[in-house]
Amino acid sequence: MADGTAQSGDDVSPISSGVASINVAFWNLQNLFDVESSAIATDLEYTPVNGWDKRSFLARLSNLAEVVRLMFEGRGPDLLGLCEIENERVAKLLIDAIGREDYALAHVEHPDIRGIDTTLIYSTKHFDVDESKTRGHLVHPRYPSRDIFEVHLKVKHNNSDLVVLVNHWPSRRKGRLETEPFRMTVASHCSQVVDSILKLSRRDYLQLKDNEPSLHRLNVEWDRNVLLMGDLNDEPWDRSVMEIMKAGFSQDHIHESIRFSQGSLPSFKSYASRSPWLYNPMWSLMGQPDQGTYYSSESTQSMKMLDQFLLSRGLLYGLQGLQMRCGDTGIPNVQIFRPGIMSTRNGRPREFRPEKLSGYSDHFPITTTLDVLPGRASASVSQ
Repeated sequence: MADGTAQSGDDVSPISSGVASINVAFWNLQNLFDVESSAIATDLEYTPVNGWDKRSFLARLSNLAEVVRLMFEGRGPDLLGLCEIENERVAKLLIDAIGREDYALAHVEHPDIRGIDTTLIYSTKHFDVDESKTRGHLVHPRYPSRDIFEVHLKVKHNNSDLVVLVNHWPSRRKGRLETEPFRMTVASHCSQVVDSILKLSRRDYLQLKDNEPSLHRLNVEWDRNVLLMGDLNDEPWDRSVMEIMKAGFSQDHIHESIRFSQGSLPSFKSYASRSPWLYNPMWSLMGQPDQGTYYSSESTQSMKMLDQFLLSRGLLYGLQGLQMRCGDTGIPNVQIFRPGIMSTRNGRPREFRPEKLSGYSDHFPITTTLDVLPGRASASVSQ
């Protein structure tokens, strides 16, 4: 449509052109601790005795900043989600090392000194942040790493809304199957957060009149722009992602809008029981060998796709002013960022070595681009 709005229902199709673009990245920095002593840093042996001192810290900041600056052909990301970064001070030092003056930080400091944080760096040229809605959701209590960090953004180009959920789910270190229940618990909470963003509360729903404007309002909520990014410590086919988050590579379910049932709004019971489906574009990278963001020497499939983007229906189809950029096939473009400087000769992430002051992280970053669609932002959805 001329105003950048796609129709709901069976005629939904990707929109191909935008008037601006927003480059997006996520990266697990692998325990970027401050040099000041903390309980978790000591437990994980990030101590001066093991070579973690001010010299190592500054070298690592410089190395990480170099990779960020290389992204998007040297332009860097406009939205950068991070996990395994200790605190706000370290995040701000990283921003200084990157050197982009338009960068700002959305952050909620972790109240527990044992914790490490997730955070979101954003460009003030592209976004305003609603700080009143910025919150962390801590679900798994062992070495808290802010399992889900929720940030509400307003896009300056067209006044559209974007909700970003930066995730870091519990580790596999004690075995995938043994720790799977922890990740499923966090996934369940994350699914509830998505549900609360894309659906009306019971009180608001029961105040609706049974008419077309009310159905329109339900679909405006249902089609909001939600982008999940993070280290899920599970792969796209694991139960936490496929079954609990309802995130797959199929558009069959995500295609469906909310409709009248026998000429009336669905009952609240029916509406409340309906969970949003999400789209997982990381599947598009799985057709070739050794595709992944994390190396595990103990696994038959050594490269693991643990870092992922998941997106809502609205962001997939461009229904409210933003759309993840798609290729000729209509599949959203996502990439694993693997510059030569941070890859070993076997194509694995190059970890930081304090004794050599070289290396980066045990995870590769992931990248994608959002197109800002022309016309009216947060556009209404027609039935």
